[in-house]
Amino acid sequence: MIFDTHAHYDDEQFEQDRAELLASMSGQNVGTIVNVSATLDSCRRSIALAGQYPYVYAAVGIHPDEVGALNEDTFAEMKTLFGHEKVVAVGEIGLDYYWDNEPHEVQRKWFVRQLELARELELPVLIHSREAASDTLYVMKECAQGLQGVIHCFSYSKEIAQEYVKMGFYIGIGGVVTFKNAKKLKEVAAAVPIERILLETDCPYMAPEPYRGKRNQSGYLSYVAEQIAAIKGMPVEEVIEQTENNARAMYRL
Repeated sequence: MIFDTHAHYDDEQFEQDRAELLASMSGQNVGTIVNVSATLDSCRRSIALAGQYPYVYAAVGIHPDEVGALNEDTFAEMKTLFGHEKVVAVGEIGLDYYWDNEPHEVQRKWFVRQLELARELELPVLIHSREAASDTLYVMKECAQGLQGVIHCFSYSKEIAQEYVKMGFYIGIGGVVTFKNAKKLKEVAAAVPIERILLETDCPYMAPEPYRGKRNQSGYLSYVAEQIAAIKGMPVEEVIEQTENNARAMYRL
C-alpha cells in the first residue's frame, strides 16, 4: 500500500474533516502515514495523532522557519517527546533561505544540533532545504555522515540528488513531479534509483495534478506513483511496493 512519508494532518486546514479523512485512507490504498512536525506545538499534536491511529506515526523536530523559538530549555523540552513509542524520526529540520524567517546562522546552529540529536537517538532525519542547496549539502557532509534520512520535497538538480544518494539518503518526491513544467524534478525521478525514492504529500500543500492548488491528502499519491512509473517505464504497483519498502527500511517499521 501507499506509504506517505511526510504529511501535516495536524494543520488547521484539516480541522473540519480530519477524522473522516484519516478513516478513509485504507479505502484509498494508503497504509501508513508519518505526520511531521514544524513547531513545538505541532510536535505534540503529531504525537497525539499517532496515538489515535495505528497507521499514523510521528516525526519530532523544529522547521528552520521556526528555530527562533528554540533555546536550551525548549530544546530540552522537545527532546523529552522522543520517549513516545510512535516517534520514528527527527524532522522536519534544515535550512530555508526562501522565506528567510530566521538568520542563516541561527538556522544552521539548530540544524546541526538536531542532526546531533538524531545521531544520539539513532533516528532518521527529514531534511527541509529551500534555496539553500550549497549550505545544506555542506552541513550534511560535515554532520550527517552515517545517518539515514530523506531530502524532503526535493527541488534541486539531479547531480545534487545523486550526491545525497551516494551518502545513503533517500529523495522525497511529491505532487510537483506531476506538473507540466517540472522538468528538473522529472529528471531527478529518472536519474535516482527507485530504491532511493520515497513518496510524500507534504499535505495540505503541494497537491498533484489534477488537484493542483487545492488541499492535498495522502490518497492523491496515486497520481505521483503513476507519474514516476511513467518516467521509469515500470508498473505503478511496483513503484508503490518499492517505495513502501524503502520507507519501512528508513523508518525501521
